[in-house]
Amino acid sequence: MIRAGVAESENNMLTAKEIRESFKNFFAEKGHHIVPSAPMVVKDDPTLMFTNAGMNQFKDIILGNKAAKFRRVADSQKCLRVSGKHNDLEEVGMDTYHHTMFEMLGNWSFGDYFKKEAIDWAWEYLVDVLKLDPERLYATVFEGSAEDGLGRDDEAAAIWERHLAADHIINGNKHDNFWEMGDTGPCGPCSEIHIDLRPQSERELIPGAEMVNKDHPQVIEIWNLVFMQYNRKADGSLEPLPARVIDTGMGFERLCMALQGKTSNYDTDVFTPLIGKIADLSGLEYGKDHKADIAMRVVADHVRTIAFSIADSQLPGNAKAGYVIRRILRRAVRYAYTFLGQKNAFMYRLVDTLIDSMGEAYPELPRQRELIMRVIKEEEDSFLRTLENGIRMLDDAMAQARKSGSDTISGKQAFTLYDTYGFPLDLTDLILRENDMKLDREGFDREMQAQKDRARNAAAVEATDWVTVREGEQEFVGYDLTETECRILRYRKVKQKNREFYQIILDRTPFYAEMGGQTGDRGTLTDLASGQKIDIYDTKRENGIGVHLATALPADPTADFKAVIDADAREATSRNHSATHLLHQALREVLGSHVEQKGSFVSPEVLRFDFSHFQKLTPEEIRKVERLANRRVREAIARDEKRNMPIAQAREMGAMALFGEKYGDEVRVIRYGDSVELCGGTHVENTGNIGMIRIVSESSIAAGIRRIEAITGSRVEDAMDEMADTMRQIGAMLNNVPDVLGALRRSIEENATLRKQAEEYFAERVANLAGQLLQQATFTGDIATVVLKGLRLPDVVKNVAFEVRRRAQHPTAFIGATFDANGKPLLTVMLTDDVVASGKNASALVRSAAKAIKGGGGGQPGFAQAGGKDKDGLEEAFNCIINELKS
Repeated sequence: MIRAGVAESENNMLTAKEIRESFKNFFAEKGHHIVPSAPMVVKDDPTLMFTNAGMNQFKDIILGNKAAKFRRVADSQKCLRVSGKHNDLEEVGMDTYHHTMFEMLGNWSFGDYFKKEAIDWAWEYLVDVLKLDPERLYATVFEGSAEDGLGRDDEAAAIWERHLAADHIINGNKHDNFWEMGDTGPCGPCSEIHIDLRPQSERELIPGAEMVNKDHPQVIEIWNLVFMQYNRKADGSLEPLPARVIDTGMGFERLCMALQGKTSNYDTDVFTPLIGKIADLSGLEYGKDHKADIAMRVVADHVRTIAFSIADSQLPGNAKAGYVIRRILRRAVRYAYTFLGQKNAFMYRLVDTLIDSMGEAYPELPRQRELIMRVIKEEEDSFLRTLENGIRMLDDAMAQARKSGSDTISGKQAFTLYDTYGFPLDLTDLILRENDMKLDREGFDREMQAQKDRARNAAAVEATDWVTVREGEQEFVGYDLTETECRILRYRKVKQKNREFYQIILDRTPFYAEMGGQTGDRGTLTDLASGQKIDIYDTKRENGIGVHLATALPADPTADFKAVIDADAREATSRNHSATHLLHQALREVLGSHVEQKGSFVSPEVLRFDFSHFQKLTPEEIRKVERLANRRVREAIARDEKRNMPIAQAREMGAMALFGEKYGDEVRVIRYGDSVELCGGTHVENTGNIGMIRIVSESSIAAGIRRIEAITGSRVEDAMDEMADTMRQIGAMLNNVPDVLGALRRSIEENATLRKQAEEYFAERVANLAGQLLQQATFTGDIATVVLKGLRLPDVVKNVAFEVRRRAQHPTAFIGATFDANGKPLLTVMLTDDVVASGKNASALVRSAAKAIKGGGGGQPGFAQAGGKDKDGLEEAFNCIINELKS
């Protein structure tokens, strides 16, 4: 076995688990605090849907918004890159090293060590600890940028010269070797470490230095050392960062490939258990068929992403992060359907294999096993039905194209299949080629670009640089105060969707910033000197700081202010938030300890609570939950609040945490009796302040996930008053009889009897009318033509048409030139099966004739209708249909 140029026995080869632990142990010995991975799905950061780099969880420290508790940190972070700047999705499975979900090994320094230690320790770990061949390693350094007035990073190059030969140190351009968080913010030069895994014979022909950053699958970047020393301003200029930061990221899967002597990430033990299971389930052998191999790699990669996302409480959905996860899942299903012959759900059967491989490092996987499997299976079943429907729709589109003499499906049709029905474009293309037809790809691309432009315009945000009024950190006092004197630290102007507003950061604030499902506070900011008052209409959290949103800026931002929240709205929100805790506890008591919170929404008006449970709640269960929660409301249990409690101590208390949330070493605990939860939201002083809880709905939002919606306090009173008013009105309608239910039952029974009699009478009249029309039929060639004109009852017209079809003894066409209930013209065409077999099509007939009434419509070959605006054209439309039948 050859491991990066070093002979190594199979028995001594490091496993993925051992490699991950060796990295953590190495940096722990260098004085780094080892932190757990943050959730892969990002909450409370409007700029990110997913963690796409190890540094994401440290953004607030890097931006200077929060002090670092530990100046040296290391971890293994689960990441996801599928959209935006890091869009690798369509390449996943095609090559040996692209992935959606991946692990990033990283070490950080916040104002502690810098380039020398970062480079020296990277070299020590790779060469001295892991025994990688130094002759196969290359380092890139930033060559400089005249545009930014920056020279070459000679400091980093000089450090590398102590480890590498000059021809192994390569200058890199701004694109590859200058890392930026975004259009603005912290940035700096970086130094990438690449490894050449090609056979020696290839290395002798072409030096590795010539292959770096040339997309060769065996000459790859494994570690990026970022030296953050600048801040990019909105005008593009750079200024030094007050505290320099080291941010490194090493691709775990690529490192495993190098150490295990493989030429593909998918051949390492990170993926081989999954690929082996996929091969067993599909009855195929990996490595025998190129297309099947791609499909197996796609499924192996994607099932990891999907499982981790669900474990982090992000379910597949139709918007934002949920849409991305659904898109990944459907890509995997489509590959399995097309190339592995999987016509039934099967990916969910891979979850146990994934847990065996990664469950020890990421305990959220085994804990959420049943939920993960149920959600994946339901999504698979749903999309397999979509594929079947899409294939039928594509068959219809191909038939219509052939009938019109074309061998091409329009880009608009393909885009509708893709965008509206979720049918993959490459599957459309494959089916067309199998049927000797073509796709108007340029038309599809135009439709796709138009959609992207619409989305980009809707999401575009323009922001000026932050204007710093004074230095300082924000203090949140909203747990104890509803108003406070304060000063503005900084502000900026933002433009989004043609709307301008201001973001304001205060040094002290009572405003709760939206987080954890609780909406942000609103209120006012008043200049204490001038009395000028501006409205704060919302408060958002960005990078750990409360950002106050206002439509106007105070005339004097340097003044002293009073910040006052809307206390009534806050109190209503607190009632609803505390109610979610009581409902959570009650649900677990009634349904079982498998119930776990999966999300929530708390506003002044309403609360939503999502939880794991695998069947619909019965009315009796809902009533039990409601009564348990309200019993604790009546008990007026005082809030027991612990701030800055060590998380280990909180867990010992039995505090419940929400999976998918990132908690620090110290947490806030809210306790009402036996209800103990980690929570940063606002809550009532005692449960009696809630007043009353009323569950207004219970529903399913995904496989294994239920949602209850509820109201509290005065809103319950309003609902009960409305219900009482409704009951009084019903009683009055029934002459205030004592037995309202009995009277309603009798009324319904009488109505059903009358309806049945009316339907029988109606059917008899329709039958008589159809018989009369058939007697009056005229022949257009061999076709008996039945005509109905002038009637204003659309349902009657349709029923007469089908009664004519049932009674017809000859090839028959029914033509209705009538009106709808609003007096607008309506065309109806019914053709018996023998007329359709002769080549006539009701849908084509009405579409052609509808032009005369300035309308449109369609239907099936045997029955179709069209509406229009111009009743004066009805006779012309009728004659058009007659003439088409004659032809």
